[in-house]
Amino acid sequence: MRSSDLPEVRDLQLFRSMSEERFAELMQAAYLQTFPAQLDLITEGDSADFLYVVVEGCVELYACWNERQATMGMVHPIGTFILAAVIKDAPFLMSARTLDKSKILLIPAEDVRHVFEADSDFARAIISELADCYRGMVKEHKDLKLRSAVERLANRLLGFEKEQGGTGELVLPYDKRKLASMLGMTPENLSRALNTLRPYGVDVDNNVVRLNDMAAVKTLAKPTALIDDKDT
Repeated sequence: MRSSDLPEVRDLQLFRSMSEERFAELMQAAYLQTFPAQLDLITEGDSADFLYVVVEGCVELYACWNERQATMGMVHPIGTFILAAVIKDAPFLMSARTLDKSKILLIPAEDVRHVFEADSDFARAIISELADCYRGMVKEHKDLKLRSAVERLANRLLGFEKEQGGTGELVLPYDKRKLASMLGMTPENLSRALNTLRPYGVDVDNNVVRLNDMAAVKTLAKPTALIDDKDT
């Protein structure tokens, strides 16, 4: 497809430093496709044939083992997923499905590896992207290892509230079952954790949450940039 058809993708940090010629080379066999909600895109264990770029919608990354399933993360526009598997030509460690109706750019993995070898600016951008992903995984691991379920939930609510304008009110971006899975909880544990937060001024009305005593929630949550700041 023509690289001029993808202005939003061109602005992605991964592609920003590429020359127009290299970007056009990378996009020559790529294609943009719209997928319905709840459609499986990749399955863990399969080979990486494409690099995926979420242009619109949302994609859920998840993993399964011994009849258990856990949400590993959400990918929003403009974001990529399974970059490490593409570069290493290795099997997927996670599965992915669309959470909402999503528009996704698929770039052949062989083309990504070819341009990675030929373009030093692109290679550096990929290394930076993978470093950001690694640091994000360390923060998630610290969140799970060092905090109680209530502390994880309180910090996640503070993060949602900040992302949505800092008004003291937020709308849960995912259903409670997926939110529980993201936080390493069962749905029942999430319900108990929400009830535990009520004395701290947290009111829940379906998917709307009001943080009526921000100071109390922060005292409980003890947010830190080394876990909660995406830019650190």
